[in-house]
Amino acid sequence: MPTLSSQLFARALNRIPGGVNSPVRVFRGLDREPFFIDRAEGARIWDVDGNEYIDYVGSWGPAILGHAPRVVIAAIRETAARGVSFGIPNPLEVEMAELICQWVPSIEKVRMVNSGTEATMSCIRLARGFTGRDKIIKFDGCYHGHVDALLVQAGSGALTHGRADSAGVPADFAALTISLPFNDIEAVRAAFRENAKTIAAVILEPIPANAGLYFPRGNFLELLREECTRNGALLIFDEVMTGFRLARGGAQELYGARPDLTALGKVIGGGLPVGAFGGRAEIMQQLSPEGPVYQAGTLSGNPLAMAAGLAQLRELERIDGWKLLETAGARFEEAARATLRDLNAPCTFHRVGSMFCLFFTPDAVIDLATAKRSDIKKFATFFRGCLDRGVYFAPSQFESGFLSIAHQDSDLDATLRVMRQSLTL
Repeated sequence: MPTLSSQLFARALNRIPGGVNSPVRVFRGLDREPFFIDRAEGARIWDVDGNEYIDYVGSWGPAILGHAPRVVIAAIRETAARGVSFGIPNPLEVEMAELICQWVPSIEKVRMVNSGTEATMSCIRLARGFTGRDKIIKFDGCYHGHVDALLVQAGSGALTHGRADSAGVPADFAALTISLPFNDIEAVRAAFRENAKTIAAVILEPIPANAGLYFPRGNFLELLREECTRNGALLIFDEVMTGFRLARGGAQELYGARPDLTALGKVIGGGLPVGAFGGRAEIMQQLSPEGPVYQAGTLSGNPLAMAAGLAQLRELERIDGWKLLETAGARFEEAARATLRDLNAPCTFHRVGSMFCLFFTPDAVIDLATAKRSDIKKFATFFRGCLDRGVYFAPSQFESGFLSIAHQDSDLDATLRVMRQSLTL
C-alpha cells in the first residue's frame, strides 16, 4: 500500500518541477523517494507516515537550538500578534544589526535580506560597484547560492546532481568568474597576475561545507587576505552556514581572519527565511540610498525573522551554546573515529564545532577534487541503512551534518550504533 509520503510526492510531481522546491531534497542517486515531514521537535522529526528520526540536517543549519525551541516559538507568537510585515522600519531590525556588528568585528554596517543567495549576490554587486572592476574569483566546490555569476564549479545541489554549472547562465556572465582549487594560493596569485586590475573580489566559504566539509590549510586565509589587499580586491566570506554556528564571530573568529564583506543567513533567522550582508562602513555606504549600488527587498528585516533570530542568538549566548556544541561535537567525533577504526572502514571523518561530514574515501580531503574521490554508492547504502534505522543524515555525500543543543548523549549513542550497523551493510 502506498505511503502518505509517496502519495504526496506523486502529487508534487504533477505541479512542482521534480516534485521538490530545492534539488537536494529529491534524494537522487539514493534509490528511494523523499519523505515528507509532519512535525519536528528538539533533535527529532516525524514524517507524515509516523516514522521518527534523529535529525542531523536541522533545516540545513538554522536549527542550532533544535527544532521548535520554546524561546523562538514564543518570540514568533508574540511578534506575529502585532503584525507579520510592515514594509517600513521596525525596532527589531535595528537590534539585529547592532548585535551582528557587536559580535562580528569585521562588520561595521549590515543590511538584512531574505536568503543566503540574496546576501552573496549583493556582496558581488557591491564589490563590483566599490572597485569598478568586473571579475570574481571563487573556489571549486564552494556554493554561494543560485547566483548566475557564481554557478561555476559550484557545490551543494548542483554538485549532487552532477552538473556543477547551470543552463540559463549566459557565457558572458560565466566568463567573469574565475574558479580555482581551494587551498591553492599559487593559483590565486597566478589569477591576479593574469587578470591585473580587473578582479573585484575573492569570495569563498572560509570552511567549505557544500562539497562535504573540509578546511583551509595552514595560513591559506591569511594569504588570501594579503593577496586581496595587494591587488586592490575585496575579500568576501560566505558565512551563511558557519556564521554564529561555529562561534559568536563565525569562522573568521576561529581563524583570526578579517574579510571586507561577509554574507550571513540560517542561524540568524531562527528557522525563518533570512539573510544579511555587511562589512567595512566605507564599502557598505556605497549601497543605495547613500551610494550608487542598488539593492532592495520588500520583506527584508521583517519582524518575524528578526524576532526569531534575536531570540535564538540571545539564548545561545545565555547558555554558552558554542561551548556545549563543541563538547558534544568532540564526543561524537571521537566515537565515530573509533567506530571507523574498529571496522577498518575506508572513510574520512571531518568535524569543526557542530558541523561534520563522513567521506567515503580513505584519502585526505582538502578540496573538491579530493572530495569527489568518495564512493557515492557506498554512501547511498550507508544513508539508506541509517534512515531505515531512524537516523536522518544529509541525503548527499556532498553536504554537511549539523548537531544541535537538543541532541542528547542518548541520541548520539543511538546514532553511533546505527552508523556501525549501516557501515557493515
